[in-house]
Amino acid sequence: MAQKIDFEALKTISPSEIKPLQVLDENGKVIDPNFFPDLSDEQIVELFKQMLWSRVLDERSTKLNRQGRLGFFAPTAGEEASQIASEFAMEKTDFLLPAYRDVPQLVLHGLPLEKAFLWSRGHVLGNEYPEDLAALPPQIIIGAQYVQAAGVALGFKKKGAKNVAYTYTGDGGTSQGDFYEGINFAGAYKAPAIFVVQNNGYAISVPRAVQTAAPTLAQKGLAAGIPGLQVDGMDALAVYLVMSEARKYSVAGNGPVLIETLTYRFGPHTLSGDDPHRYRTADEEAKWEKKDPLVRLRTYLDEKGLWSEEQEEAYIEEVNEQINEAMKKTEQAPKQKVSEYLQNVFVETPPTLEEQIAKFAAKEEA
Repeated sequence: MAQKIDFEALKTISPSEIKPLQVLDENGKVIDPNFFPDLSDEQIVELFKQMLWSRVLDERSTKLNRQGRLGFFAPTAGEEASQIASEFAMEKTDFLLPAYRDVPQLVLHGLPLEKAFLWSRGHVLGNEYPEDLAALPPQIIIGAQYVQAAGVALGFKKKGAKNVAYTYTGDGGTSQGDFYEGINFAGAYKAPAIFVVQNNGYAISVPRAVQTAAPTLAQKGLAAGIPGLQVDGMDALAVYLVMSEARKYSVAGNGPVLIETLTYRFGPHTLSGDDPHRYRTADEEAKWEKKDPLVRLRTYLDEKGLWSEEQEEAYIEEVNEQINEAMKKTEQAPKQKVSEYLQNVFVETPPTLEEQIAKFAAKEEA
């Protein structure tokens, strides 16, 4: 089947012509039957279930954080189409380089949920991954994962592997030097990478318009000679279609793609003191809530008779049980020791630390 997107044309497109691609309108109706992803009804139901799983995980993680049972947490509600539908288009052998808000993709890519919870709590075991998991732990440094993704992608190219490296950042991440270095390096070497910019409107409290004078973030790919396109990030089917088409293009040896998803985080930037009501209006939030990606895809499924309220209630209960079990495993993890912190800093412990480690170890064993 011919590709639905002309990526080569996007390398020279006028920035004024970049418009968000859609499959479903805000009422869950298909806009153009010819611009529809190659997904069966069963696959679309599974995609919706994964998005619902992410919404429940967001709600439960917020509660667990407030209870003091989780540490760092960046809310994801509202970004399910951008995150989950893009992950749905990837292969398990593709390499994921997530940012700190991309834990849902990481778990769906193969990370046990209890590992994600341990990472949130700052436990070293949260960074010990299964050998067959093609991913790195979430990056806290803004934009650093873009340079890493370019390097992983070049490695795939040198090995002749039919895989891509894919990574995410927010709109604020595009103001970082690492962002430009990453897309430029990958573009120069035609490395198989997919760079996703989740434009949720704010870098903490800084509006996107203050970040850059560029009308879109997708057009930043033009400077690196790579296709840049924009997609409605509240439309799961559109995100999947764009991501899957980008993957085909990239693994065929054509180089990287930059994708800007127009999305919105319903909650704060993180649960570490941010108050979005100080910089967002109630009218703005209400406008975006009408675009809720779960409501849009649920409406589509309902009208086709593929989903019901009873199915949803049963699945939510199932997800809550999964979370309960993962939390139980998390809380059974051994407590960390200061001596172990010091040992983990270096591959080969310098003599200056050995004495400190010995002192702490003696106290811990007493």
